[in-house]
Amino acid sequence: MRKTFRKTAEALCESFLRERYGVAAASRDAIRDASGFALAQHARMPDYLRLPFFGATLFFGLSALVMRGAPFHRLNGEKRQQHIRLMRRIGPFRDLMRFYEGLSVFAYDEALERGPAEEPPQAPAIRASLASDARTDIAVIGSGPGGAITAALLAEAGREVMLLEAGPMLALEDTPEFSRAEMERKYRNGGITAAFGSTKISYVEGCCAGGGSEINAGLYHRTPESMLERWQKDYTLDGAALHELKPFFEANERELSVSPLQGESPPASLRMREGARKLGWSSMEVPRWFKYDGTGDTAGRKQSMTRTFIPRAVGAGCILRTDTRVARLSQDAGGWTLHCESDGEGFDLRANTVFLCAGAIHTAALLRRSGITQNIGNSLRMHPTVKVVARFPGVVNSRNMGVTVEQVKEFSPRLSFGVSVSRAPYISLAMLDHPAHRKIVDERWHNMAIYYAMITGGQGSVRNVPSYRDPLVRYTLAPEDMRNLAEGVQKLSQLLLAAGAEELFPTVAGYPPLRNGDDLRTLPETLPAGHASLMSVHLFSSCPMGEDREKCAVDSFGKVHGHTNLYINDGSLLCTAPGVNPQGSIMAFARRNIAHFLGGNA
Repeated sequence: MRKTFRKTAEALCESFLRERYGVAAASRDAIRDASGFALAQHARMPDYLRLPFFGATLFFGLSALVMRGAPFHRLNGEKRQQHIRLMRRIGPFRDLMRFYEGLSVFAYDEALERGPAEEPPQAPAIRASLASDARTDIAVIGSGPGGAITAALLAEAGREVMLLEAGPMLALEDTPEFSRAEMERKYRNGGITAAFGSTKISYVEGCCAGGGSEINAGLYHRTPESMLERWQKDYTLDGAALHELKPFFEANERELSVSPLQGESPPASLRMREGARKLGWSSMEVPRWFKYDGTGDTAGRKQSMTRTFIPRAVGAGCILRTDTRVARLSQDAGGWTLHCESDGEGFDLRANTVFLCAGAIHTAALLRRSGITQNIGNSLRMHPTVKVVARFPGVVNSRNMGVTVEQVKEFSPRLSFGVSVSRAPYISLAMLDHPAHRKIVDERWHNMAIYYAMITGGQGSVRNVPSYRDPLVRYTLAPEDMRNLAEGVQKLSQLLLAAGAEELFPTVAGYPPLRNGDDLRTLPETLPAGHASLMSVHLFSSCPMGEDREKCAVDSFGKVHGHTNLYINDGSLLCTAPGVNPQGSIMAFARRNIAHFLGGNA
């Protein structure tokens, strides 16, 4: 069965490459590389999905035996394409086809863009030598923005701290930005994660030292004052007025070198700015946590956690242990016992105080595995995002463009617009919903860029699946959210046409290319459920903070209601979706909470 699974997967990847790039381009090496990537990603996906995915691939391959007289991998090219077209009409197999097609195209385009991949040197894991009775005063679980600042400020205050990270220790330079290597080595589950509902939402999380700060663009916002006022009113959140948070924002901004872009904005950003200007809409350049080394430096260095707060924490005496997963917590008279796993072996770590900073999904999942469930994992929020690929008459893209800094906030927080990662492999992925037009990427990618429309709607849950390690995430979008997403596509398209775009391709199956205002008027008022390719990189609110115990998992400063010496200090705390990139909010609240914990200013 495993052999048939592998052969079916290889044949699917070969079929998609030959259809997309032609027989000559799909060499044996390219097919082997693409199918190897797809099989490796299958092994990385959440564990509860692997067996169903394995079975669906087998069923697909063997169904050809019944319908066409031979297993799929033994069919000729024409019959393979016929079988793919037939099976795409069956709901579950649409996702299966998209998985293999998307990974094949991404791997092939990545190889074309970067050339033969070289395996970067593996940075050694940083571990402490732990005895069976290992103990620390404070354990911090998770080393992303919340956990890194928590560990650094506690260690610098003279506290004994151990920082535990489930992923490896990797420098920023170990993987190219937004690359396949980064996806494989720094993303949790290789980036194959999704929230399930009537419309699935793909999301990504970092799983390495530094967490999400290592894989994002470093865009920085303070929490909008209107959102803070809403949280104070709706969640009885204390100590979170803008004037109370201002010192913590300012300290982080100094220490992270939050600053505007140096030099000229990329053309894709300038197009968005121009479109907003013509329509009279408000747009802004978003600052980033980038440090520039004097005059003439326009590239800068991203100030991720492995360059800032993690070295500070270790320098102040914090012990950092990577590749270490905390399976569950248990409380006893002496504090907390962390039941951990590393290199396939289990061990216990005892701590007087625990700070959970594993992210909105895994903080909630760990607490629920530990029997702590009151308002835990019931109110997950994210920023659902739909994308539009725009083709312009002039050059707007380059191989080193990355994520640009312009955002349109005219309709915020209900709708926000920006520029997404627009490397050629990502454009190819975004064009999967427009198969008749995908080949223009090969010839015109430098004239193309990906833009997004983001909303704040929906609500989800985090639950553990018996006998599996990975949590199940569900997310519900209300009819109003689907209308907002449809309006987002319409308004973003209006902006891009005003900016001079010749052709637009929304990431919605069944939507035609858009070329003028008349085309926009044909768009439906509600995004069709199940037809949109939605995604998110912002996750929060699974354990909201505040004094309203009917809604909140923790108090206003992160202490878990009903438990002693147990705190949360990451994006889980944010009461709702903030409508802006969340790391500025996460780190300001984390700093404020540690100052409160220490009884002074940190």
